[in-house]
Amino acid sequence: MKTAMLDLAAELNELEPELSAALRGVLASGHFILGSQGAALEAEIARYLGVAHAVAVANGTDALILALRAAGIGPGDEVVTPAFTFVATAEAVVHVGATPVFADIDPSTFNLDPERLEAAITPATRAVIVVHLYGQTADLPAILGVCERRSLTLIEDCAQAIGADFDGRQAGAWGALGCFSFYPTKNLGAFGDAGMVVTGDARLAERVRMLRHHGSRVANCHELIGYNSRLDELQAAILRVKLKRLTGWNARRRAHAADYRRLLAGAPLTLPVEHGRGEHVYHQFTIRAARRDALREALGARGIATGIYYPTPVHLQPAFVTYAGSLSLPVSEQAAREVLSLPIYPQLAESAVEGICEALLEAVAGKDRKAGKPG
Repeated sequence: MKTAMLDLAAELNELEPELSAALRGVLASGHFILGSQGAALEAEIARYLGVAHAVAVANGTDALILALRAAGIGPGDEVVTPAFTFVATAEAVVHVGATPVFADIDPSTFNLDPERLEAAITPATRAVIVVHLYGQTADLPAILGVCERRSLTLIEDCAQAIGADFDGRQAGAWGALGCFSFYPTKNLGAFGDAGMVVTGDARLAERVRMLRHHGSRVANCHELIGYNSRLDELQAAILRVKLKRLTGWNARRRAHAADYRRLLAGAPLTLPVEHGRGEHVYHQFTIRAARRDALREALGARGIATGIYYPTPVHLQPAFVTYAGSLSLPVSEQAAREVLSLPIYPQLAESAVEGICEALLEAVAGKDRKAGKPG
């Protein structure tokens, strides 16, 4: 039986009556932009994360751009980011006119290494974007300590980590600003693009609110050069329905991760490492294997989808050669050659996890399933 990386149809079947009622309510209201659903979602996300302010925006990339703009980052400034991340992290830095500076990662967690971060700081550095990759927070106390010592603004890219924490404090609640994506594949996903910026600073929250709405806080008065980055009411209503399930869904992801660990124990693979200082919410269950491409091909032949996040670190992307030059980041580069993400989502059946592990173990052993002989 084929196994997809994600089954959004199964999620829809689980939620359909409540989603339909929520969407009908928005349609009946006739109010589609900056209405009550968006305001309610902001309040609920702020409460969920334990932050004072949340501002809904059009998508996760805009969340990063608006956070940087609100923090006053622009031309002449450098922003340190990990290279092993989705391109949007660095793309946002360029969009505000600043320069991305790439640092290497911790090989066990895939997150920004605090020591390598400190080594990347120059007199021009103004901010750090820390990415909580695959659903586990980076070493936030250490990274925040670096930022405080060096008077740098910390911005959290929490696109893959809503619900994750470090020592009980939620991802997004550590930095000056936290940025979330609600792309449909995320742990909390809309039915289209959506994002959120959170902060404990009322001044920063007000700037983000203005920037998302053409630099305006009152009609026909534009105090900043802003953007059109407003979250529509339909997406807000959908996210409010899903937010009620997020804690349970994340627990289900963790249960699948535990099954993967049990079934793959002893295999010549590197399984995800948990730092033990908070919950990993397993946006991805990412293993490492020297024969990654061969394993992926073998699983694909059995109808099992897998993902590679990410095959090329940002510093090696053609668009960023101008910024990275001949920079070598060996830990990121090796991870890019070895990572393989297995299906993990709340609606995934336990029997599917068992089938995936059986196929993976056969592939690791080099066996041809049809012939029952070594391949």
